[in-house]
Amino acid sequence: MRLKQIMISGLTLLIAITGFSQDLKVGKAAPDFSLKDPGGKEHKLQEYRGKYVVLEWVNYDCPFVKKHYNSGNMQALQSTYTGLDVVWLSINSSAPGKQGNFTPDEILSRAKEHGAAFSAYLIDADGQVGHSYGAKTTPHMFIIDPQGVLVYAGGIDNIRSTKVEDISRAKNFVSIALDEALAGQPISNSISKPYGCSVKY
Repeated sequence: MRLKQIMISGLTLLIAITGFSQDLKVGKAAPDFSLKDPGGKEHKLQEYRGKYVVLEWVNYDCPFVKKHYNSGNMQALQSTYTGLDVVWLSINSSAPGKQGNFTPDEILSRAKEHGAAFSAYLIDADGQVGHSYGAKTTPHMFIIDPQGVLVYAGGIDNIRSTKVEDISRAKNFVSIALDEALAGQPISNSISKPYGCSVKY
């Protein structure tokens, strides 16, 4: 009996630690939210119903995020897909005093410096939205379809590194999923393991 309890406790702990499929809920309704941008404008997920929406968890000071921004990779994705009427929301869930938590002026400055092409940068300082999506890393990517259903969750690509030179040979899960979805095709890989810095809740 004691051994059985230990095994159950261990399994529970493992699920709590990994939490991967438990948190993502691909194929289910994406959790609704309302967050403000650096200018104080409120953005509600439900306002974008009828369009594909990308959620990108971001922390400009994370080396993995720097890889994709310093190379221009993330901005290119943002520009390409917002040009196809996809809504791209960059979300920062860093808590006050933690790495990546910036003032509104700093956010605007950093975004301009990077030439970011998101639809909006949203501040989730209390981490509620991040936790509702199970966002674990920066970057951690999610795609929501026009009906509000989560259709992709995971990493940006398949090479877990901070090296810019790896981008060109990586399989970009986000662009593949968006291209398939926009073409009316089923998404061939709807879940992958995210990589990056931990979200600084």
